[in-house]
Amino acid sequence: MSAAAGRRRPEAEICILPFSALFRSAARALTPMLAALLPVLISPAHADATAPCRNAPDIARLAQPLPHVSRKLASGDLITIVALGSSSTAGAGASSPAASYPNKLADDLVRRFPEHPIRVVNRGVNGEEARDMLARFDDSVAAEKPDLVLWQVGTNAVLRDQPLSGQARLLHEGIARMKALGADVVLIDPQFAPKVLDKSDAEGMVALIAQAARQDNVELFRRFALMRHWRLDEQIPFRTFVSADGLHMNDWSYGCFASNLGAAIAEAATRPVATVSAKAALR
Repeated sequence: MSAAAGRRRPEAEICILPFSALFRSAARALTPMLAALLPVLISPAHADATAPCRNAPDIARLAQPLPHVSRKLASGDLITIVALGSSSTAGAGASSPAASYPNKLADDLVRRFPEHPIRVVNRGVNGEEARDMLARFDDSVAAEKPDLVLWQVGTNAVLRDQPLSGQARLLHEGIARMKALGADVVLIDPQFAPKVLDKSDAEGMVALIAQAARQDNVELFRRFALMRHWRLDEQIPFRTFVSADGLHMNDWSYGCFASNLGAAIAEAATRPVATVSAKAALR
């Protein structure tokens, strides 16, 4: 046996302290940790996680009624809504598919019309642009025989620096195909998020989509303006309603977006026709 092997290892010392001494020792050890954690626990990021979602009817209201949906409400027949779009529709950034905006919208509309059958179909595909959505239009949209089509479009073309001039034709083509189905149409413009705002054509795309809606007499839901309202008017930080990637929405914003959209759809579908006619006469 070697000398090293023959030596006995010293036994560990066990020091038993009185309770008060243990408490003081633990407190001294934990104090730096608590001091480091305290700013995190009370930081705006944590406080804003429960920021209230307020509907903004001045921003979210649709300009015209939704006659096809209104007729279905009156008849009691099933209302089918197709949500066509890219990752914002698919639910990128959400904690689960149930937190995507189409699922949240379905929940919202069922609460508003509990006696009426409503079906919301999610046809969002990550990374797609308008041309990709139109390529699958027959299978993804027309086959569902929708009463309302929600078309979220524009963001990926902006992110990839696609010329705006080529997007106008695609928008008009898509709108024409949706209207040919006899469906109400609501366009949804890009999100107000850091990676979108970094692009010089972001607001140009928002304006282009608004122009297409006016020219083709369809509705527009102003998501860009709604999210800008959250940031600039309500002073809600981006981290509350944009995912860590600086682009996609999250559970809070998908839910609040769906709440505002649901309110807009419900109001437009139940708007008195006489009121609409009177307003048109005054223009």
